[in-house]
Amino acid sequence: MNSVHLIISSIVFLIIESITAAPATSIIFTTLGRSRYAFDIFSLPIEINGYELQLTDGHSVNFNGHFASPYNQTVITDSTVADPPPVHLLYVTERNGSSSIYLDVVSYPGLDRTRKRSVLETGSTRSQRRLVGGSDGRISMKDRPSLVGESLIYVSTHEETGVGRTSWAAVYSTQLSTGLTRRLTPQGVADFSPAVSPSGLWTAVASSGENGWGGEVEELSTDIYVFLTQNGSSRVKVVEHGGWPSWVDDSTFYFHRRGDDGWWSIYAAILPQNMPFTVDSVVTRRVTPPGLHSFTPAASLTKNIIAVATRRPGSDYRHIELYDVASGKFKELTQLVAPRANHYNPFISPDSSRVGYHKCRGAGNNGKMIKNDLFLENIKTEKPDISLFRIDGSFPSFSPDGNRIAYVGLPGLYVVNSEGSGNREIDPDVSAFSTAWDPKRKGVIYTSVGPTFASEDTDVDIYSIEVDADEPGYTKLTTGGQNNAFPSVSPDGKWVAFRSGRTGHKNLYIMNAIEGEKGGLTQLTNGPWSDTMCNWSPDGDWIAFASDRHNPGSGSFGLYMIHPNGTGLQHLIHSGSAGRTNHPWFSPNGTHIVFTSDYAAVSAEPISNPHHYQPYGDIFTMKLDGSELTRLTHNSYEDGTPSWGPKFMTPENIQWSVDEEKCAFEDSQWLAITNRVDDAKIQCGG
Repeated sequence: MNSVHLIISSIVFLIIESITAAPATSIIFTTLGRSRYAFDIFSLPIEINGYELQLTDGHSVNFNGHFASPYNQTVITDSTVADPPPVHLLYVTERNGSSSIYLDVVSYPGLDRTRKRSVLETGSTRSQRRLVGGSDGRISMKDRPSLVGESLIYVSTHEETGVGRTSWAAVYSTQLSTGLTRRLTPQGVADFSPAVSPSGLWTAVASSGENGWGGEVEELSTDIYVFLTQNGSSRVKVVEHGGWPSWVDDSTFYFHRRGDDGWWSIYAAILPQNMPFTVDSVVTRRVTPPGLHSFTPAASLTKNIIAVATRRPGSDYRHIELYDVASGKFKELTQLVAPRANHYNPFISPDSSRVGYHKCRGAGNNGKMIKNDLFLENIKTEKPDISLFRIDGSFPSFSPDGNRIAYVGLPGLYVVNSEGSGNREIDPDVSAFSTAWDPKRKGVIYTSVGPTFASEDTDVDIYSIEVDADEPGYTKLTTGGQNNAFPSVSPDGKWVAFRSGRTGHKNLYIMNAIEGEKGGLTQLTNGPWSDTMCNWSPDGDWIAFASDRHNPGSGSFGLYMIHPNGTGLQHLIHSGSAGRTNHPWFSPNGTHIVFTSDYAAVSAEPISNPHHYQPYGDIFTMKLDGSELTRLTHNSYEDGTPSWGPKFMTPENIQWSVDEEKCAFEDSQWLAITNRVDDAKIQCGG
């Protein structure tokens, strides 16, 4: 009888749990530039002008490579003698919706040493092995890997710091035969860009120490520490102000920093013969000259050369060059093969015969590639009831039934079915942002028309658009064009909350959803600050928004919510005193919000990436009481403008149904700005 009661109780519990559990839903967001990257890893020979080899398989995004030693038999089993010998490549990939580290052994039996062309197409063979990531439960960014024996050394962001606006980046060692993983970075510290010495004894990192992150978007305030690779012990700071270390031997490494003259340059650090190491006992000197930017060095183990990424004055592209430390001369590499493509993060083979790097695949002299690619990319999460997607667009929003998505192309307004079919161009020219669907009138979308990131008096107005009509119908709802933006509709469809700069400050207002402000207008918030990016809760009781009211004009934003009658103001979350937390959106049941935040700070040195206005920003969810804070995305890009829909989308990638131009992204803009400033100084005598 007791067993029967137990079974019945269990069944009742499961029924109640299934009734009360939140339904499965979907979140979509955008990542600035990410859909255009299409990175693969390539290599060029060092000694002679030769052909460029594509080393990775063109699947997803592949970057930050490392040539593994072919003699590491404990991990690499396909090391048969061949001419030319196979390439053993370690790299980071974002395939299958999560970050992983792969090891590929690639042979090119059809290689003809006399033929020279930009990308060699041969009958290559590939042995591929995933080392960490994907199914190991650590959904995180894994960057700049190295292989020591059968231990993999890499960066991951899977452990929360518990402190807002501090980086989760830490160095780990995973024993590949057992999966045993050890954290090498002390708790409370963030480490980036690990490099293992040739013997495997030491690891050098660019570290923020215990100082945290100060909001840097160009050069991080990092020092270089070294520690024993085996267990992270004997950790000591050896260089103040530096990043991206690369070892020559066990006592010498190169690193980069931006000098007082504004130029990024490569420096050498020579450790003393005996421990203890100290900053004062380490000899440092500048290696590359001013007059161009040189960064992300890769040391050669057998020759007196360094591979570096450069940005030269007047150039919009970064290229890989060789620098001879003895003669002080540069040798161009990638400029000769693909002058109008950006090349990133070089690395040199153990025999110093080839230089590897990553770039957008297919980018030749015109820097373009036409190929079908992902429109909606499924991102794996540890939340089984949430289907998470990156969309190739901005400011997405779901229709009330979750069957359609509106998004903008900056410029342009578009609507697509949530399974990826029926993509429609509503208006290719309108400069729209921030979309929202009417919950009662089918096919009506609200948006803001005008420039983004503009002053209070900029001409921006809110429109409702009937997108299902033969000719889309536009209704202008605001007047005066005083930066009226970010509309959100009440659940009954009667009112629209939005932000406006009509008083000289950006505050929140509520207007009639049909007639606009002419049919009724109420000022919801009032103060010398910026309240913006509002979103109405599904039950109509709350309006969530981002605001800098805690420090007006600082650029720092936190999340708040308020009743539509102007009462009950609550502070939801703030990532830190100078942090940015934006774009709140309620879950369909109103119990959680999704938002973008720099709560987890940066995950990699910004200069190792293409251009991002802010090299941080991840997607988070939390309950309205501040509990259950959950990080959904882990990468070194800028994730933003999330939206939460009521329909669970099948967690599979959705391809574009039309050809899309890839490789159309910029290198770090602040490097170009520095070039122009320094050119002006040179021309004007300083």
